[in-house]
Amino acid sequence: MNHDVGSPRAAPSPARSLAPDLARGFMLLFIALANAQFFLIGPDPVRTVADQAVALVQSTLVNGRAIALFALVFGYGMVRILERVRAQGGGWVQARVLLRRRGWVLLAIGFVHAALFLPVDIVGTYGLAVLVFVGLLRAGDRTLLWTAGLVAAFSAALNTALVVLLTSGGGDGSISAPSLSQEVFRLAVVERVQEWLLYTPITLLLVALPMILLGVWAGRRRLLEEPGRHRALLVRTAVIGLGVAVAAGLPDALAGAHLVPEASPLTAALLAVAHDLAGWPGGLGWAAVLALVAWRWRERRGPVVRAVSAVGERSLTCYLAQSVVFTLVFAPYAAGLGATLGATGAAAVAVATWSCTVVLAEALRRTGRRGPAEVLLRRLTYARTRHSPAP
Repeated sequence: MNHDVGSPRAAPSPARSLAPDLARGFMLLFIALANAQFFLIGPDPVRTVADQAVALVQSTLVNGRAIALFALVFGYGMVRILERVRAQGGGWVQARVLLRRRGWVLLAIGFVHAALFLPVDIVGTYGLAVLVFVGLLRAGDRTLLWTAGLVAAFSAALNTALVVLLTSGGGDGSISAPSLSQEVFRLAVVERVQEWLLYTPITLLLVALPMILLGVWAGRRRLLEEPGRHRALLVRTAVIGLGVAVAAGLPDALAGAHLVPEASPLTAALLAVAHDLAGWPGGLGWAAVLALVAWRWRERRGPVVRAVSAVGERSLTCYLAQSVVFTLVFAPYAAGLGATLGATGAAAVAVATWSCTVVLAEALRRTGRRGPAEVLLRRLTYARTRHSPAP
């Protein structure tokens, strides 16, 4: 029994791999940019030339790409948990019990997070993924890749069909979250819970699951931890993945930035689908880029790299902290800036919030402490087990 499980003080871990933490830390900036924009409820957030530039860059490189990378790293992390259980003398049954307990805890954290702050929540999505699909960790590589491909094809077909159906019925095919404009907090909580119950399985099937399975495949090969051995594959993935993401996402980005004539509702919705589907190769491309950056800086971690990777090591705490700040800034029952800020203002709030989490995470790292959300997750997951979490 490890008596340090859940302790807020983290033991030094020089062997901890840089790439996964650096990827999570950097992508939390992208998550902040996307979520801050999601809170905007004004008639049109693109009003100035600066707004157009922000919307173009963010839509092309950020929106839909960050969550795909996060899903990949989450699947990668499940492999590490399985390996640690085996290294400590456990088998598949012990690993499955541990992972499912972790899934229930993540689902509960996601529910509370959604009820209080943000209905489109990734934590609950990952918890649901563990509970439903943990058995795929035992699948062979061929089965894993075929499943990922089939789920991606099904997701693309379903996403397209839903968009066509919604636009033919007079809608615009976009995600609707009425809770963001609700002026009464308790009513907003009720609406957010209803939205979370709908969007959590949708996010899992339409966005996260294929990348989680690819993350399991990558974790078996230690692609992020040993990028030097896979440099050629990572370079190709970075070039092709980001190239496809930009090419497929640019038409929708140009339309969203009001840089091309307005298209018909159906055309605009289909461009949005193409943009979202390109999030998968975009997430792979960003993962490859960050793995290569981590490999390049593996021996000389400067203060910026250490601070960003500290955010990744405390990603759950920093993700939840973002939602707290955004609710205070944007919600109608708080500061209410979601109705007045444009794309540039929202991006500024996002960058400032992420920067504050970098400072917080670095301060925790220097004092040898984990984030409070990580402490809670570890205590609830590893309580009454003989298996210890990662350092």
